[in-house]
Amino acid sequence: MTRFGGFSPGVHEWFLRLEADNSKEYFAAHRQFFDDEVRGEMEALLTELAERFGGEVKLFRQNRDIRFSADKSPYKTSTYGVLRGTEIAAEGLYASISARGWVVGSGYHGRGRDQLDRYREAVADNVHGTELSKLVGKAEKAGLEVWGESLGTAPRGYPKDHERIALLRRKSLSLGATTSSERGISRADGLRFVTRTWRAAAPVTGWLDEHVGATTLPANRHYQR
Repeated sequence: MTRFGGFSPGVHEWFLRLEADNSKEYFAAHRQFFDDEVRGEMEALLTELAERFGGEVKLFRQNRDIRFSADKSPYKTSTYGVLRGTEIAAEGLYASISARGWVVGSGYHGRGRDQLDRYREAVADNVHGTELSKLVGKAEKAGLEVWGESLGTAPRGYPKDHERIALLRRKSLSLGATTSSERGISRADGLRFVTRTWRAAAPVTGWLDEHVGATTLPANRHYQR
């Protein structure tokens, strides 16, 4: 197996140019660099870390699905993948590289109605909700950011002045960190950054695995406001 070697400074430049010229002509002319230095290194990273964390590597397509989009740009401006079914995050450990930098994290991105119901019930519980609040606070002190979409007000059935209203309003909850890729990212720094971030997020992800879990609804019935 090819080991992760890091991301060269050329990766940052490649994404900047892709944003400026998101065309099939540009992508075809620089396809070899993408295959070797971008997607190839991302796949090597996730495959190598799968030996440590377990799980299955899933690398997403660079092509955008433009069938129902007004934006007809053919390519995504980031390259990303996940480790699914790991020991510390059943729903996935995430890594993405783009001109904005390297983004790493984990959490629950899904918004199944059943997931939201279980999440809100657990957050409202004085024992489980207090535990989550403390875990999120510790993750933030460790340098992680809290990500995810939130409602503009309290969800139906919950008071606006609930002591954990910020968590109750969330429709998804993830934690992670971002680092610059402008000067490149070495193998050692890259592995250290990803491992540290995933492990720092693990207590919150473990809480979500225990109290929320995966949706069991059919795809066309997942979502709820």
